Amino acid sequence: MKTLFTALKLAAAGMVMTMGVAKAETVLTLSNWLPPSHPLVAEMIQPWTEQVKEATEGRVTVQILAKGLGPPKAHFDIARDGLADVTFSAHGYTPGRFLMTKVAEFPFSGPSAEALSVAYWKVYEKHFAKANEHDGTQLLGLFTHGPGHIHTLKNAVRSSADLKGVKMRVGGGVSNDVATAIGSVPLLKPARESFELLSNGVADGTYLPNESVTAFNVDGLLKHTTMIPGGLYNISFFLVMNQGRFDSLSEQDRAAIMTVSGEAFARMAGKAWDAADTAALEKMKAAGNEIIVADDAFVAEIRTLSAPIEDAWIAEAAAKGVDAKAALEELRGLTKVSN
Repeated sequence: MKTLFTALKLAAAGMVMTMGVAKAETVLTLSNWLPPSHPLVAEMIQPWTEQVKEATEGRVTVQILAKGLGPPKAHFDIARDGLADVTFSAHGYTPGRFLMTKVAEFPFSGPSAEALSVAYWKVYEKHFAKANEHDGTQLLGLFTHGPGHIHTLKNAVRSSADLKGVKMRVGGGVSNDVATAIGSVPLLKPARESFELLSNGVADGTYLPNESVTAFNVDGLLKHTTMIPGGLYNISFFLVMNQGRFDSLSEQDRAAIMTVSGEAFARMAGKAWDAADTAALEKMKAAGNEIIVADDAFVAEIRTLSAPIEDAWIAEAAAKGVDAKAALEELRGLTKVSN
């Protein structure tokens, strides 16, 4: 009887401990607007949620919601306003809202998503964090996809003349300005709308990294790709958490989450983008798509036509007390070293 009583006490104690652990566990919600199979989710966001759980020894878990709580352009506000704890999206989906993040979006920023994403985090922390453009949230990550290229339905693009009047889907930010500068007619739409725009003839082509051509199933529609060495543009993405929710976590868990965020997340995301780009290019070649690499003359055209965009951004940032020219030079120096 005594042995049974002792066993029951131990069992009860174990239940109390288990209930205590369950109660102590914090579940964060993450709103996702992309298909679960998209590389950004499957190879970046999902692994990050697993790393958060491991880093916090199970005290904090991140639950990816089955359905996004709004369109991509609403996702910063979704986190800031606490509708979901964590979100990610592209800064350029809300034109005019984020200025400093354009540093990673200009032409010829680098041939590798990994190199650029890591350099971007370092430069942003050093030069731009003080601008507090992500106010209301804890900035967990900054990253870019791979170099953006030119993809068209009917005609190959070998110079800016081939883009005159051509309707091209763009993702916003600097890419919208560059698209206009080199002569095309930009249609500001999320990448996930590419298939509908192209299949219905609304757009003649799209600016995308190679990965997105296959991820959004438009490789069967697009027939021509012009690759720009160093990228025609890049798109800046954020990963953020509601500030109040982040602050409510223990100091230990906040520190643990940041060990798998920031530069570590930028590196992981960049590697995943690069691997997806490589696989997509091989698939496009196998399908018989025409792959062109822009020659020196076309690159020089792009550089000349886009220079005023870069200069205007530097001046605008300077008006807010930021030495954007030094930051941009530092970023490009870091990507070259990392190549």
